[in-house]
Amino acid sequence: MTSPTDEQVADPAQDQDPGAAVFPRRGKKRGFGRLLRVLGPGIVTGAADDDPSGIATYSQAGAQFGFGTLWSILLTLPLMIAVQEACMRIGAVTGKGLAAIIRDNYPKKILYPIVLLVTAANTFNIGSDIGAMAASANLLLPGVPFVVLAIGFVVIILVLEVLVPYRTYVRILKWLAFALFAYIATAFLITVPWAEAVKATVIPHIEFNQQFLFVLVAIFGTTISPYLFFWQTSNVVEDERTQQPAAAGEDPPPLTTTYLRKLRVDTVLGMFFSNIVAWFIIVVGAVVLNQGGVTNIVTAADAAQALEPLVKSFPNAGFLAKLIFAVGVIGIGLMSIPVLAGSSSYAITETFNWREGLFRKFRQARAFYLVIIIGTLSGLVLNFVGFDPVQALVLTAVFNGIVAVPLIFVIARLTSRTSVMGRYVNGRWSKIGLWCAFAIMGAAAIALLSSYL
Repeated sequence: MTSPTDEQVADPAQDQDPGAAVFPRRGKKRGFGRLLRVLGPGIVTGAADDDPSGIATYSQAGAQFGFGTLWSILLTLPLMIAVQEACMRIGAVTGKGLAAIIRDNYPKKILYPIVLLVTAANTFNIGSDIGAMAASANLLLPGVPFVVLAIGFVVIILVLEVLVPYRTYVRILKWLAFALFAYIATAFLITVPWAEAVKATVIPHIEFNQQFLFVLVAIFGTTISPYLFFWQTSNVVEDERTQQPAAAGEDPPPLTTTYLRKLRVDTVLGMFFSNIVAWFIIVVGAVVLNQGGVTNIVTAADAAQALEPLVKSFPNAGFLAKLIFAVGVIGIGLMSIPVLAGSSSYAITETFNWREGLFRKFRQARAFYLVIIIGTLSGLVLNFVGFDPVQALVLTAVFNGIVAVPLIFVIARLTSRTSVMGRYVNGRWSKIGLWCAFAIMGAAAIALLSSYL
């Protein structure tokens, strides 16, 4: 069966697409403003993927192995697109989140462990991201206690996610994504052996030792993360309901060709943005840190050194580098932590068929928002049990890389069922992408776990 990216979406019989009424032209906006209107769940998902855990993992990869892991980004891009596009289709076609679809098609003995693993991974990720934000802020405000900074960030995040209207909240998330461009700018201010970097990107370099496998699984896990599967699926449902307010009841709005095409473009752009930023972070880490003798990132200050070339001609270059690093980590943390907490909340509330959704007010979905609050506070508590926030970021990525494997298997099976997806089942390329993601990530996880035996 062909992929819906081909004949199904371009069906001439659907030229009179009712979706045109859903997305009116509103004048002739062009350029950047028009692009921002197109971007939605995909770009938020892609930007949230480069969370503090991602920044730390990619920086560590560059610092420890130079250009040796650049090829992994070229590999993760099509795999990530395949997985997130499948999640997008589940939400768009069924009008339900991923946990709800698993609940409808699998027994509880499969559903509950999946939700438990994802919630545990998300909580650990939230804790490490909060710790990284507080540690980064400590670079600028060394006199303020770590605990005060951590609690302050949690309060800000909960206020934004619980009280700010969904459409406004999404606009805030989109703008926070631009903090990641500091790494791209830095790459063009340093002496990068571009030919060597490109060669390392297209020719895989693999070391069969524990350290390399650990970083490789961390790259897979922080790029193709379980929380993104749940978030994008449910966020597409949110987007459908906010784009079509007249149909904001319990039944999903009618799926249109225009809307599905918009979501697919949004997803591809979001995943490309995520992976290109990851590539540049590794490049900067390789040139600035690895070649500078820093091969192990232990503190936030170590990671901030990667951005010093961006401001080397300015007085107090060290402080400015810390400032830019802190702004990036804090900005992306403000984006990713709500995504992590929201992902857990979607999974739990859909599992028990409770009312959910960011488009609803607190009084309309109390359980949904309470899970968000509890998940965020649980992550905060983890920072007071003595683990190092920077090292925990990479460990979190490894955990995500292992948890993602069984989830990708379930997603591949679900999106191949006509009883679930109708005519929007996986096409040839979707099948190849999903099963390659499962096989490659599974093999890497097994190789890593075997190295500890």
